[in-house]
Amino acid sequence: MAGQLDAYNALDLERFLEHFVDDVPVLTFPGNEVMADRSGPAFRVKCQELFTANPGLHVKLVSRMVHGRIVVDQELVTGLSSGGVRSAVAMYEVGEEKIQRVWFVA
Repeated sequence: MAGQLDAYNALDLERFLEHFVDDVPVLTFPGNEVMADRSGPAFRVKCQELFTANPGLHVKLVSRMVHGRIVVDQELVTGLSSGGVRSAVAMYEVGEEKIQRVWFVA
C-alpha cells in the first residue's frame, strides 16, 4: 500500500490504480453490498471522475490499523469542489502485491 495515498493526492490515476487488482470489488461495510458503480472496471471511471471534478482533492491519513491482510484507514478528505470536508473510513484487504478488496464504512 506504500504510495497509494501519495498517488491519490497527486491525482495520478494510473499510479493510484496500480495499487489495486483490475477487478477490485468495492463494498459497503457492514452490509458487504457491492457498490456497483465503483467496483471492477467502473472503479477506474469513478476515480477519474473524482479527480477531474476535484482538482484540489487531498486525503490525510488520520490513523491506520493493520491486522494481517486487513488495513483500516481513518481519513480526512479535503479539497472537494463543494468546499466540504469529509471524514471517511476505508478498509482494504491486501494481497501479495495489490489491494484485493475495498470496503467503505457506511
